[in-house]
Amino acid sequence: MKLTATAQVSVDGVMQAPGGPEEDEQGRFDRGGWAHFDDVASAAMDQIYQRAEVFLFGRRTYEIFSGSWGTWADPGDSPIWTALNTKLKYVASTTLTNPRWANTTVLSGDLTAAVRELKARPGGEVQVHGSGALFRWLLENDLVDEMNLFTFPVVVGKGTRLFPELAPERALELVGSQASSSGVTIQVYRLIGRPH
Repeated sequence: MKLTATAQVSVDGVMQAPGGPEEDEQGRFDRGGWAHFDDVASAAMDQIYQRAEVFLFGRRTYEIFSGSWGTWADPGDSPIWTALNTKLKYVASTTLTNPRWANTTVLSGDLTAAVRELKARPGGEVQVHGSGALFRWLLENDLVDEMNLFTFPVVVGKGTRLFPELAPERALELVGSQASSSGVTIQVYRLIGRPH
């Protein structure tokens, strides 16, 4: 399986709390809620989730998703709900011990080996959504095959950025791009090693 990572980012690269300030567990980030999906962005996200074979989450994102998607009744027409509630979920965590969302396994040992084992399986995609710390760790360890970046036409000004200042260099190949009428751009990048 290939590992794809999907993030919602502002034009200035912030990925913190796109859905709302309550997504920040410290309660100190007052600029959350800057990502607003239109029909084009929603359809693109639905298509991504339909390709999922398994999900890999960081603990915080897992708790946000399990507390929302994991508690809502089946709306009957949501590819995201269907994927999240029927596919296997893995959580990279040393503190989560009793996951309550069905089909969840906690990965608390050698994360590099566990991710490589997932990727070695036949099938579609291992998908990471949000999960900033995990996303950056996967990039640093050359475990991401493709990135889906939903860039929203806002400048947040402060907050955790997807790519930290001292991030390793990466060469990207653009393999897909579209823009919505509200200015959301969706880029799909394949990671191709170090820049030359």
